[in-house]
Amino acid sequence: MFEQLSDRLTATFEKLQGRARVTDADLDEALRDVRVALLEADVNFKIVRQLVATVRERAIGEKVLESITGAQTVVKIVHDALVEMLGGEAVPLATADKPPLVIALVGLQGSGKTTTVAKLANVLRKQGHHPLLVAADVHRPAAVDQLQSLGKSLGVPVRTVSAERVADDVAAAIKGATAEGRDTVIVDTAGRLHVDAAMMQEVEAIIRSAAPQEVLLAVDAMTGQDAVEAASAFKARLPITGLVLTKVDSDARGGAALSIRAATGVPVKFLGTSERLDGLEVFHPDRLAARILGMGDILTLVERAQEHVDEKEAEAQARKLLEARFTFDDFYKQLQQVKKMGPIGDLLKMMPGMGGLAKQLPDPQQAERQMTTIEAIISSMTMQERRDPAILNGSRRKRIANGSGVTVSEVNALLKQFKEMQNLMKQFGAMAKRGKLPKLPGMPF
Repeated sequence: MFEQLSDRLTATFEKLQGRARVTDADLDEALRDVRVALLEADVNFKIVRQLVATVRERAIGEKVLESITGAQTVVKIVHDALVEMLGGEAVPLATADKPPLVIALVGLQGSGKTTTVAKLANVLRKQGHHPLLVAADVHRPAAVDQLQSLGKSLGVPVRTVSAERVADDVAAAIKGATAEGRDTVIVDTAGRLHVDAAMMQEVEAIIRSAAPQEVLLAVDAMTGQDAVEAASAFKARLPITGLVLTKVDSDARGGAALSIRAATGVPVKFLGTSERLDGLEVFHPDRLAARILGMGDILTLVERAQEHVDEKEAEAQARKLLEARFTFDDFYKQLQQVKKMGPIGDLLKMMPGMGGLAKQLPDPQQAERQMTTIEAIISSMTMQERRDPAILNGSRRKRIANGSGVTVSEVNALLKQFKEMQNLMKQFGAMAKRGKLPKLPGMPF
């Protein structure tokens, strides 16, 4: 979502850093570019004006003009101003003095509310909680069926309510949650195509009956400034405690996502990053600001790795790799783990300095397709062939090519690359054992 804005700001600061010293004219030009980039990204005009004024005031206070480190200081000042605009720091979910913790999801129809309910249940489940879902959206066709299907895939129970007594049934479900061993209840409420009186009255009744500790508003980040208006309307009628920005993986300009915290005063607590049930991230203002400025997001990358990669298995595979004992079976397992962490392009953007490499890919999906092809080739091998590629004669290679839908030359190319990697890593491992290389984090030597 923020790719176009990130490109514009990165280009601006690269030009600024190319100057030996920052002059007053340089600062004016950079701030003008920042203003235009934010406005084109659909950030609220008043918020842009305030941010630019803040940056200018701090830049003068930091005496960046004529300083040899002035350009770097300007980037840091812009980063800090963005962090403040986005809320300063992550705001965790509330806690309940006595279980269950009750969370109500509200929002307009089509904002991704029901999917967000399941994603949030998945996050809490991984943290050791035992959520219960309540399907209180009795107006949208198939909303209940959708939540039941999502709950089943997560192994999380779903309670339904009747259209005639929605608020009372929600309260009953919450009351029975503790007896069922559930410490969290997440309520999916009904949405409409626009904010109207009937919708608000029904949601207000549910909130009064459920008395939730958290009322989260799901906001479609693709809707631009309409998202800010919808958030303001909900805040005027409901005790909104946090926002969930959905569809931030879209190609929308993203300005609303940047404006909404400053415009409403309500903290953003989560970002919906994909359609998958694990596509929900805790919102960290400093990390998003770093991503926008092309600085990467190594902390989120590490968290994803910790979630999807087994540390002991990774260490064992690293040892195998350096001893040239790394097989196609090990390689296949590594591919599966990397895929769970997200698209390759997104992972590269989280690495400081690697965002440019991600943009150089001719097709964002190219790396994914290559991984799929490699998986297909390895899947067509027998276990013996995976462990000992030396036995792959011509007939075996032809069988593998037919089984994976590729040509024999593609199979040969993968085998050659794998052999070259083994030889290279064997040399690397030997040098590391002799102390010729510094110890690398995560490596067993």
